[in-house]
Amino acid sequence: MSARPDFSARLPGYAAPALPRAADPPHLQRLAGATMGTTWSLRVANPHMLPLATIESAVQGALDEVVAQMSHWEPGSFISRFNRAPADTAHAMPDAFARVLRRALHWAAESNGALDPSVGALVGLWGFGPEAADTTAPPPAEALAAVRARSGWRRLRFDADGRLIQPGGLSLDFSGIAKGFAVDAGIEALRALDLHDLLFEVGGELSGTGRRPGGLPWQVAVDPGNGASQRIALSDRAVATSGDRWHVREHAGRRWSHTLDPRTGEPVAHALAAVTVLHGTCMDADALATVLTVLGPGKGLAFADRHDVAALFAERDADGPLRLRESAAWTAAQANPT
Repeated sequence: MSARPDFSARLPGYAAPALPRAADPPHLQRLAGATMGTTWSLRVANPHMLPLATIESAVQGALDEVVAQMSHWEPGSFISRFNRAPADTAHAMPDAFARVLRRALHWAAESNGALDPSVGALVGLWGFGPEAADTTAPPPAEALAAVRARSGWRRLRFDADGRLIQPGGLSLDFSGIAKGFAVDAGIEALRALDLHDLLFEVGGELSGTGRRPGGLPWQVAVDPGNGASQRIALSDRAVATSGDRWHVREHAGRRWSHTLDPRTGEPVAHALAAVTVLHGTCMDADALATVLTVLGPGKGLAFADRHDVAALFAERDADGPLRLRESAAWTAAQANPT
């Protein structure tokens, strides 16, 4: 999440909303806006014809709150202030921030650190993020070791009042989960307006709730990157993708993406091009797409099957084409779209 160009949209596996249909009724409406360095879009059944300005204000307000709490690109955000804070200081967390951190720590524990919300300094060291190192080369081993020593989700702790303690030099980065949460937050804001049938997207992460007018589920197209898109139904489900097509660095023949393996401090170096995840919440879909991308094609598929995660893996073959693999839950979801 940032005020910079977003790099996670339109990767292989990117899910695009279906185009409007000629027979769509007037109360099925479309809105769009900008947030986090990317765009948001909404298709919503508005049977009571609420003013579009009211709907837009609710969505934008929810997204602005996420930015104010979780964007490490914004110097005044809660996360940025925590990252700059002195060691051993305690910080009362806003509710949304606390929800995201708790879920990030849940998946960090489940994946043994494949998702780690404390990778901000590592991301910068490899040339990404708001504090990117001014270099195109991989970091020296001693610099990497020093940054790893002050990172790690297990260093996070809380005081008796539930306040988050800055252990010293630890830099949080919610890029692998916060955009998905922003989708969920936008949907919560829309439900508060009594709008329940909608398809909401932020930078390629989508969630569909309720149904289209006429009773059919929302349909989106997933492009695995092999030229053959898949259509999936989003009936009270979300879809998110992680991949390495955009936002890369290259030096002396080595190419690396923004996706780091927090367990090693190194960028991922396997043949997985993208992972698309279906889940009940977009926050979890976003986090799990990150987890599975870090784990790679073999361990990622095993993790998905063990945790009943619906995931589509796009893996590069040696001869060039992408090879697709589905978790058991993905295959079941396609067979049972509603």
